[in-house]
Amino acid sequence: MKLRALVSGSATVIGFETSVADAAEALIANEVGSVVVVDGRQLVGIVTERDVVRAIAQGADPEEETVSDWMSDAPDTFSPDVDVEEAAAWLLEIGYRHMPVMDEGELLGVVSLRDILAALTSPDEES
Repeated sequence: MKLRALVSGSATVIGFETSVADAAEALIANEVGSVVVVDGRQLVGIVTERDVVRAIAQGADPEEETVSDWMSDAPDTFSPDVDVEEAAAWLLEIGYRHMPVMDEGELLGVVSLRDILAALTSPDEES
């Protein structure tokens, strides 16, 4: 199975000047573990639940500080044609839990370890 089958063609996106508090609200409202940070249509970062927790733990004012100070800049991305097994191995090796999936500069979605685990354990899995 390819990653293309796991992404819906949409992702939760925010601007790089979004406050940490608003990013946390976006995570909760969309029931996701990460949001993609964009500048116009350009992918510039990713913010995860861990980033929000780290910001708060380090004394950030979530209403005043922006995600640009806490995001992972220029995140690695997957091609939609990567096999789920290959993606799983790579995420485990690197330690990421979320990875944007891009196709020719277009954001198709974000794949998570949970998505990959579900695909690998699904009885309906296709190769």
